Amino acid sequence: MVATETQPGTGVGTEHELHRAPAPERPWQTVVWDDPVNLMSYVSYVFRSHFGFSTERAEELMLRVHHDGSAVVAEGGREAMEMHVEAMHGYGLWATVRKEDAS
Repeated sequence: MVATETQPGTGVGTEHELHRAPAPERPWQTVVWDDPVNLMSYVSYVFRSHFGFSTERAEELMLRVHHDGSAVVAEGGREAMEMHVEAMHGYGLWATVRKEDAS
């Protein structure tokens, strides 16, 4: 984008190229999915143990998984989210990485 600016006292215009900073990249998310195997108490335990969530937060996310079918449990860089997914798989939970929704 180019903008024209008038030099004070000269009446002469100069053009400056305006650079916009790139929009920040949307973070990646770790999504845990509902499954027919794991008990709700176990899912809550995993959230407390791995992520360090309080009991209340772990229960809230576990209920979201149970009622809505999935919950975003972490956001950040892709590599970190992939590590969380691997950890969830190690606990026997279904989890994936996705790009945050633009909405």
